[in-house]
Amino acid sequence: MKSRSLVLGTAIALVAATLAGCAEKGGKNANVDDARLTEGSPDGANWLSYGRTMDEQRFSPLTQINDTNVGQLGLEWSSDLDTARGQEATPIVVDGVMYVSTAWSMVKAYDAVTGKKLWEYDPKVPRAKLVDVCCDAVNRGVAVYKGRVYVGTLDGRLVALNADTGKVLWDKLTIPEGSHMAITGAPRIVKGKVLIGSAGAEYITRGYLAAYDTETGKEAWRFYTVPGDPSKPFEGKHLEAAAKTWAPDAWKNGGGGTVWDSITYDPKTDLVYFGTANAEPWNPAARGGKAGDSLYTASIVAIKPDTGEYVWHFQETPEDRWDYDSNQQIIAADLPVNGKVTRVLMHAPKNGFFYVLDAKTGKFISGKPFAKTITWAKGLDPVTGKPDINPEARYELTGKPYIGMPGAIGAHSWTPMSFSPKTGLVYIPANEASQPYNAAAKGWKPGTTGFQLGLDTGQMGMPADPAIRAAAAAATTGSLLAWDPIAGKPRWRVEHPGPSNGGILSTAGNLVFQGTAGGEFRAYTADTGKQLWSFPTQTGVLAAPMTYSVKGVQYVALLVGWGGVFDVAPGILAGKSGSVRNISRLLVFKVGGKATLPVAPPEAKRVLDPPPFTGKPEQVAAGMSPYQNSCSVCHGDAGIAGGLNPDLRHSAILGDPKMWQKVVHDGALSQNGMVAWKTQYTPEQIENIRQFILKRANEDKALEAKGK
Repeated sequence: MKSRSLVLGTAIALVAATLAGCAEKGGKNANVDDARLTEGSPDGANWLSYGRTMDEQRFSPLTQINDTNVGQLGLEWSSDLDTARGQEATPIVVDGVMYVSTAWSMVKAYDAVTGKKLWEYDPKVPRAKLVDVCCDAVNRGVAVYKGRVYVGTLDGRLVALNADTGKVLWDKLTIPEGSHMAITGAPRIVKGKVLIGSAGAEYITRGYLAAYDTETGKEAWRFYTVPGDPSKPFEGKHLEAAAKTWAPDAWKNGGGGTVWDSITYDPKTDLVYFGTANAEPWNPAARGGKAGDSLYTASIVAIKPDTGEYVWHFQETPEDRWDYDSNQQIIAADLPVNGKVTRVLMHAPKNGFFYVLDAKTGKFISGKPFAKTITWAKGLDPVTGKPDINPEARYELTGKPYIGMPGAIGAHSWTPMSFSPKTGLVYIPANEASQPYNAAAKGWKPGTTGFQLGLDTGQMGMPADPAIRAAAAAATTGSLLAWDPIAGKPRWRVEHPGPSNGGILSTAGNLVFQGTAGGEFRAYTADTGKQLWSFPTQTGVLAAPMTYSVKGVQYVALLVGWGGVFDVAPGILAGKSGSVRNISRLLVFKVGGKATLPVAPPEAKRVLDPPPFTGKPEQVAAGMSPYQNSCSVCHGDAGIAGGLNPDLRHSAILGDPKMWQKVVHDGALSQNGMVAWKTQYTPEQIENIRQFILKRANEDKALEAKGK
């Protein structure tokens, strides 16, 4: 007979094991398995993954809302968000429940019909993490699988939540401890694994894509995109080949190649495709002293989902020195190629060329310019797809400043494009914006905080010259482009005042939806581009819309809230499309919707009235490069903020050198995201930055007084 204590101990152990097992189980909601993900909701009722279907086409077969009645579309419900940063997520809807992430990696669940909030989750990301992200505290979405909701957090964690309650099931740090990496992209679910990469190819980082068990969070495999320490064994044969395209010491500066957004799984080929970011540092001369293709940066890579084994790659921008990431959405589809239906990948990366590749082999099929102006390359080789690079674009070799078109925001950035099998067209949110490049002096070494590009953009900021500013603004535009991937040319184009407009949704109702940077949500005919409807969103739009139906009623949903890359860095050009204020909301529409938004608060007109400039010209000259190379990433080119982050020309401490040191040098406002720069710059350099801002503020004040 067992002793009482043994029986009691066994019972306690069984209860503990049972409770532990329950804690890891998913909820009844988000009942999505592999078969359901692969099918992709053929009736269009649900939006089960980031791009609706695993091939990332962002096309819905729903037709209740169509080109004959979209003019009757009205707001059905909305929800104000508590994160006033850029909103970039695509909502997921499963069986009448909507799951959405917001800035700072927060997650919320709603009743998709009524808008009732069911639960919310805050991962408590430290605000000081903002210094490690190039483009705002954004998050592009969640993934759902077997009763769980998965989100990547800005501070590098992958979190699994119970889909019924939002309770944390597991929380896994995916980036190296203490690294400057971040997560802004949406996870993808493939065959029982959750896939995620990281951002940070400007911060001395090494890119990868990793897979984790959906139930436990245990890492299944990790595919590195660039070689590491050569004294250690290669983590794959693909890296042995890549090492030959880098200088021997390049690994010490990270290499870049991060996988911060695009991940596509194609069940027809059983391959995972992902895009990689720029090489790091941008300046090839700072990568160890020798230029090379720098594999596998600025590339599309195909791997096996079960093991992470390399299959093929196609490098779109060899020896990238312009920040031409290939992280933009990768679409898989069937297209006629030379009279034969072929499974292809379609891609419109930052570099301005639209690529069609064989999905099984990676073989180059075609590549045509979709950007109006491309200055970095004369064209692509018709057989290999390799670019013919213009000599002046190799700025580290010429020793001269270079104005690149496209610039770093790209002819197409992360904002998702859409492919309609019904029209055969790809709808691209295209940009026209330039970027100055100027190599740092020989002997450049990376710092410890902020961007580490190997550039010196100190002399490349926007001057206080109305004529130059007007010319730059005229050359900075955007468009909604309907691209024929077979003919390799535009079918139609809708011009926008500025770049960085929202992502795209196309539907079988002959509709294309897009939000604009200027604060509108619009619907166009998919075949001709005729505008049929618009709704004032009160704020700029970055995110892509989605659509779903519940009990036979079709809805269209969209996150709004201005921010992102074109708000935080471009300075005076950030307002090219109009209002740059942030009013973050989730908007849901249906035909006959009668809801209204609260009246937007009036925009305050801030008068520029800085303290007088009393410094020396040499201080201004010395402060220009530190500001442009580091501070402008958040506070705007040439001292002019885009609207989301503080404009230092208006700072209350601009005239107080001691308080300026406490904030910038010591980090007095670290909890707000303004970290200390004492390891990067000396007090004298920080004072020079203050004098540079003072000078620019007084120059701009003089222009405002003249009405310019």
